[in-house]
Amino acid sequence: MKRLLIVFLLYASAGWAQNPIIQTKYTADPAPLVYRDTVFLYTSHDEDNSPPGQGRFLMRDWLCYTSTDMVNWTDRGTVASLRNFKWADKALTGWGGFENGAWAPQTIERDGKFYMYCPVQGRGIGVLVADNPLGPFIDPLGKPLIGDQYDSIDPSVFVDDDGQAYLYWGNPNLWYVKLNKDMISLSGEIIKDASFAKVKDQQDPFHYQEGPWAYKRNGKYYMAYASTCCPEGIGYAMSDSPVGPWTYKGYIMRPNKKSTGNHPGIIDFKGKSYVFGFNFRLNFMITDKHHERRSVCVAELHYNEDGTIQELPWWTEEGLQEPGSIDPRAINQAETIAWASGVKTLKDSLGAGMYVTRISNGDYIKVKGVDFGESIKSFQANVASALGGSIEIRLDSLGGKVLGVCDIESPGGSLKWKTVATRTGKAAGRHDVFFVFKGGDGDDLFHFNWWRFN
Repeated sequence: MKRLLIVFLLYASAGWAQNPIIQTKYTADPAPLVYRDTVFLYTSHDEDNSPPGQGRFLMRDWLCYTSTDMVNWTDRGTVASLRNFKWADKALTGWGGFENGAWAPQTIERDGKFYMYCPVQGRGIGVLVADNPLGPFIDPLGKPLIGDQYDSIDPSVFVDDDGQAYLYWGNPNLWYVKLNKDMISLSGEIIKDASFAKVKDQQDPFHYQEGPWAYKRNGKYYMAYASTCCPEGIGYAMSDSPVGPWTYKGYIMRPNKKSTGNHPGIIDFKGKSYVFGFNFRLNFMITDKHHERRSVCVAELHYNEDGTIQELPWWTEEGLQEPGSIDPRAINQAETIAWASGVKTLKDSLGAGMYVTRISNGDYIKVKGVDFGESIKSFQANVASALGGSIEIRLDSLGGKVLGVCDIESPGGSLKWKTVATRTGKAAGRHDVFFVFKGGDGDDLFHFNWWRFN
């Protein structure tokens, strides 16, 4: 599977491909959070070995990625899993125990704490709390916040300007409830939203399916959601109140047969608006069989003067073409990636944190918008070698100027992290940088932890 994926991704060598935004894992159900100057993108995670067939999910944990420029994303690893909810074990027996059921989450910050609302399929919606957006997250309740009798999937949480928090969720109905200021207890009754109510044997006029995303902008309330089935696009409604009544406004993105599902996440960041969702592009690059192996995408969102949203085409392969903002003289994590081919990411239990692995001959990583400023002279990389190889540093494309080649020797024994260096040619200004990996046969030539130029 890995070698086939590399073949299909090689066309990205021209440097323009940006969607899907994560290529080292299968990700879905994007839930972006803007905190200070960073986007924290929480996702669900489809396992590589999910079986063929629609609805045959294999989802054990929730991941997080961060970005300060919307085009380079740093893998922060698993931030929570089904094992955070000890009460879920028995309920998940029919879903594979702790092997399945980690569906679409959302995280919100309030008063310096981070609240992660997680649907535990088959049991309800739980909530985790942390002092840091990357965790560690703990379960303060030891039980579901929302039980399993309310179509309890796909939570979306929103805090209004007056401080009142609301939790929305549901498939096939949209439900909501007010939250207390502690964000882990309910204030008032659980309500089925009348605007989205289903009529037996009829499709509601909103085409609501699941995956609600609630937010407020310029005094207007928005409810975006997975719309029409199946396939699903993204629809939205607007209101003058966080609890409706809602007015259907149309599609943000129409359904496309290339994807059975969708799940919106919408933010404003550094003066622009963005919508996240997913497609199955990476899965269908390697097989014509449908697996629940999804891939998160993003597009810029535009509003009309009256607050309505301009309809977007299906997820373009070009994605965002923001310039990027990488300081080459700082230590940059190897898992900060704009586009990658062939490699995977793992967490080192010995203290190196996340790193890039499963490196084979011809694999590569693209980093977008490395701002060299004045010229550099050398390159350093922190690596752990198994078979040995080299990192070929190219500018702007796979066939671009070779800035240098950093050799990585085989240690002839146990893997240990070490820093290797090489002299480079001159480079000034802003460039996309391609790290092209070279070596002999094998899928684990070496591991790659961080890099920098001097």
